[in-house]
Amino acid sequence: MKNDAQTIRETVRQGYAAIATSGGSCCGPSATTSCCGGNAVDDATALATAVGYAPEELQGLPEGANMGLSCGNPTALASLQPGEVVLDLGSGGGFDVFIAGRKVGATGRAIGVDMTPEMLAKARRNAAAYRERNGFENVEFRLGEIEHLPIENASVDVVISNCVINLSPNKAQVWREIGRVLKPGGRVAVSDIALVKPLPAAVLEMVEALVGCVSGAALIDDTVRMAEAAGLTDIRLERNDASVDAMVGTVQDPMYNQITQHLPAGTKPSDFITSLGLSAIKK
Repeated sequence: MKNDAQTIRETVRQGYAAIATSGGSCCGPSATTSCCGGNAVDDATALATAVGYAPEELQGLPEGANMGLSCGNPTALASLQPGEVVLDLGSGGGFDVFIAGRKVGATGRAIGVDMTPEMLAKARRNAAAYRERNGFENVEFRLGEIEHLPIENASVDVVISNCVINLSPNKAQVWREIGRVLKPGGRVAVSDIALVKPLPAAVLEMVEALVGCVSGAALIDDTVRMAEAAGLTDIRLERNDASVDAMVGTVQDPMYNQITQHLPAGTKPSDFITSLGLSAIKK
């Protein structure tokens, strides 16, 4: 795959468009099953539970909002409060937006931004069911790239993102945009795939690993430097290797199993890859 920004964006866009339209899950489209080989709804719920979502957070969500695309629970890291404005980068079918919307309540607002029109259409359809079940008119979805957010300066209390920033070909620009849209004293809570150490070349060449949030991931130290350069402080990291192990063992994700085959003998994915929770505050 040619390694330029536009090619990477189009690869990701096409991959997630297929997931949105075909009803697939964490690493590809499938009409009736998730990439884990079982029932898509059951597998997505199992994965969400494995990466930190409480059962009550998953109850009552619009059908199809949870597509098994999470690698952590940024809404928990964010400690959302009633009345806050929260922005979700790469909001997909609206999973975290709907959870955030219930937490910020009728006086708050949850905004999702996604670059894939098919995902945006899915989220907007799901929003009708969310409003009917919760009685809140507090969610919206906007088309845009996370490197160029369609959001005003200093207008957001909290930025969240779930397994998306690693997909960007310009992560430093994403972090600058986070700093731009946050109010002074605003918070960021990101769950993302990060690298403990560089991946072998064979894994980096797998398109499946890019769409599955792995080969584009940054090293942990580089992520911290980008956040600091964007004006964020009080950076806290929470590493969760167990969620990566769950993708191989409990969930039996075929992408992670394929990655395992390309790793040096005696190593496993969590030796290279982790699910990283990062929280910080804008100065």
